[in-house]
Amino acid sequence: MATNLSMTPFLIEEEVWSEQCQQGLWTQAFRRLSQNKAAMVSLIVICLLYLVAIFSPLIAPTDPTQVHFANILTPPAWQPGGTWEFPLGTDSVGRDLLSRLIYGARISMSIGLVPVVFYLVIGGTVGLIAGYAGGVVDTVLMRGVDVFYALPDLLIMITLVTLLRETALGDLLSGLVIILAALALFGWVGTARLVRGQVLAYKEISFVEAARALGASPMRIIFRHIVPQILAPIIVQMTFTIPGAITAEAVLSFIGIGVRPPTASWGNMVQDGMSALFTRPMLAIAPAFCIAIVTLAFTFLGDGLRDALDPHFLAQPSSNPSTPLTGSGTLRPRTDTGR
Repeated sequence: MATNLSMTPFLIEEEVWSEQCQQGLWTQAFRRLSQNKAAMVSLIVICLLYLVAIFSPLIAPTDPTQVHFANILTPPAWQPGGTWEFPLGTDSVGRDLLSRLIYGARISMSIGLVPVVFYLVIGGTVGLIAGYAGGVVDTVLMRGVDVFYALPDLLIMITLVTLLRETALGDLLSGLVIILAALALFGWVGTARLVRGQVLAYKEISFVEAARALGASPMRIIFRHIVPQILAPIIVQMTFTIPGAITAEAVLSFIGIGVRPPTASWGNMVQDGMSALFTRPMLAIAPAFCIAIVTLAFTFLGDGLRDALDPHFLAQPSSNPSTPLTGSGTLRPRTDTGR
């Protein structure tokens, strides 16, 4: 008991030091990220797209489902026969292309954000439990993860969406709910593996063992000492996961089992534009360009975050001698007691 009491001030001091180092870590990471021009431009583009998605009713010139029978397949305004009433022209039933692009951002940007929450909740929980508990629990959970990982996810997603498309669940939000559920069903597997590996690496470190020796509960150890250390790789992985979810929705919508018309989605807009690809190429090029832009933006941002949180950078000596960094790139409390 005396040993535990004597260690208590040491652990409190180490926790305060760890909090200060974590703040320094994120400050340095943001500084490096701000120096990456491609990442910062991508971040601005992503923020603008989310603003467009949120305020689309105020930005869109017209209702995206409104049909203008007198202006079917109108060319863009800068081409002969075009009009600035419809800057990008109209589709095969007379709907404004620009308005549909703006409203389509709501689908794609929500697809990029909502499944990530499920990835973190499901995959993060499984990875934390498997990594910290170890033994039989780890074996059982990870064999289940392997089963999901071995399944052909895109094929099963297509099958599930097709089977449930005509049900009450398939009707919710024009089929968006079933697409989100299908994406969340398989996307958490990579997150679970990553989190488990990180937890296995950190749970035996000295300051975690010190907290365990002082009687800290597993929940406190996980969320107080382990989770802050593994946030960086998780953030990077989530950034790279978002483009895959957006592309998957576009593919499902393109083959006709995604978001139901007349709801605007960049994927079903590409499908609609394929019928007039050689006469009105803008109908397919514009939504395809939007998909490419948002995908590249998240990819470049992920590259920037990976570089900003790179352990090799974090291993470089700090300008403040009182804030040492370990060679693995993770801020860890000192274990020397002769201070």
